[in-house]
Amino acid sequence: MRAGPSQEEVRRHNLGTLLRYVHVHGATSRAELTTRLGLNRSTIGALTADLTAAGLVSEKTQRDTGRAGRPSLVVRPESSKVYAYALNIEVDRLRAARVGLGGMILDRREAPRPRGMQVVDAVKPLAGFIHELNDVPDGSRCVGVGLAIAGMVRRADGMVRLAPTIGWKDEPVGEALVEEIGDVGPVTVGNIADVSALVEHSRGAAAGRDNVIYLYGDVGVGAGIIAGGRPITGHGGYGGEVGHMVVNPRGRPCSCGSRGCWETEIGEYPLLRLAGRGDRSGREAVLGVVEAAMRGDWVAQQAVRHVGEWLGLGVGNLVNIFNPEAVIFGGTLRDLYLVAAAQIRSKLTEVALPACREDIRLRTPELGRDAALIGAAELAFERLLADPLL
Repeated sequence: MRAGPSQEEVRRHNLGTLLRYVHVHGATSRAELTTRLGLNRSTIGALTADLTAAGLVSEKTQRDTGRAGRPSLVVRPESSKVYAYALNIEVDRLRAARVGLGGMILDRREAPRPRGMQVVDAVKPLAGFIHELNDVPDGSRCVGVGLAIAGMVRRADGMVRLAPTIGWKDEPVGEALVEEIGDVGPVTVGNIADVSALVEHSRGAAAGRDNVIYLYGDVGVGAGIIAGGRPITGHGGYGGEVGHMVVNPRGRPCSCGSRGCWETEIGEYPLLRLAGRGDRSGREAVLGVVEAAMRGDWVAQQAVRHVGEWLGLGVGNLVNIFNPEAVIFGGTLRDLYLVAAAQIRSKLTEVALPACREDIRLRTPELGRDAALIGAAELAFERLLADPLL
């Protein structure tokens, strides 16, 4: 039989648990940590002392609370000194940020990404952003780089197996990025919907809810799925490609090679085509249709109605499968949801089983577009949070 965990293993586990709590919840009193983590005061004191010595947190006396007795010390993440580089490769944008422990965006950069841009041309400006974001205080510590991309990613090595909306297949993005940026720490690559789901679940619109679907839309559609508080990514990490579930077998060809995929009915292209704006592209073009519909443009309204009904149908199917507490609409789907909520909710009610939808909440991201950047940073922070003394 395997022996139980050693005292050192328990200590390191508790250090990670405490640091993760402060990372997600921000400044927290020792008294609250004692209650939330189920540890005694002396243990909390010892753990915070170790994390302070490691430069990961700081402690200050709580301001006067009006209560009798000595005020509890407040533990804060060292956001300005412990950080990760967060990168996003989106259909139309390249974005980068330096994100401090605690999820605070300290600095950021972004640039357009022309459609058709290849991997080598995408990683060069991202590497340049990292060098620009390198103005940090003395004694700072970089824990690594997290990159989130709109595509199917093999997490083991950062290989993008398929990103049809970007035009990449079997591209070693992680390797290419490492070659460009040099040694700034480990590079971890993930899917943009997956990482957005994680942070909206931990600190955003779905905080406190353990069954969540985050839908991310641009040209295509992907999903980050949380079930029972855990991310569902599948055997190879390629789960959540809901944009490629076939909803209309006689529909239009999809960029993946199939026909009638969900994104051929709710993505950027069908919306713009139905609105008579097929010669345009990008988020601004989508916003143009949404704004026109809100002003009473009949053609734009019909386009939004069509997309809203197909969006509601797909969400209804996902609700029947996963029975989530919340569905969050991110990317361009956020803008569509705000104007087509009635159609989406109506179709969802028609399709989803009553027991599966009775407690459902439809939401937009509380973290907005920053969800993907903060989520990318989480990829880099994970090793530190799992074992702060590594």
